[in-house]
Parts: sequence; structure tokens; C-alpha cells
Amino acid sequence: MMGSGFGFGIPGLGMLLVWGLVIWLVVWLVGTLGKGDRGTTKDARAVLDERFARGEIDREEYEERERALI
Repeated sequence: MMGSGFGFGIPGLGMLLVWGLVIWLVVWLVGTLGKGDRGTTKDARAVLDERFARGEIDREEYEERERALI
């Protein structure tokens, strides 16, 4: 016989840790990449606000571009 119990032991625990690390890494990467898109929208809105404040674009163009960002 190879032993008793479930046959899980230390090697099985090691594999659980490895898979847990892989899953955590994938979740972290997806979360990190997702945040980049939202930041870009805020940056674009800030640039649009600045251009309007400087008088580079009029109200109509501002509103049109603002709708395009949504």
C-alpha cells in the first residue's frame, strides 16, 4: 500500500498553493488592466474641460465631444 488517508499530503498542498497563486495573479492583472480604461476617460474629460475653459472650443463642440465620451 502507498499509505493511508486521502493521499493529499504535502505535495497536494503545494499544488493548491501554486494554483491559488496563479488564480490570484490572473484576477490582479484583470483588475489592473481594467482600471486603465477608466482613468483614460477621466483624463479625456479633463482635457476637454481645459480646452473649453481656454476658449479653444465653443459650447456646442464641447457638448458634442462630451456625449461622445459617455
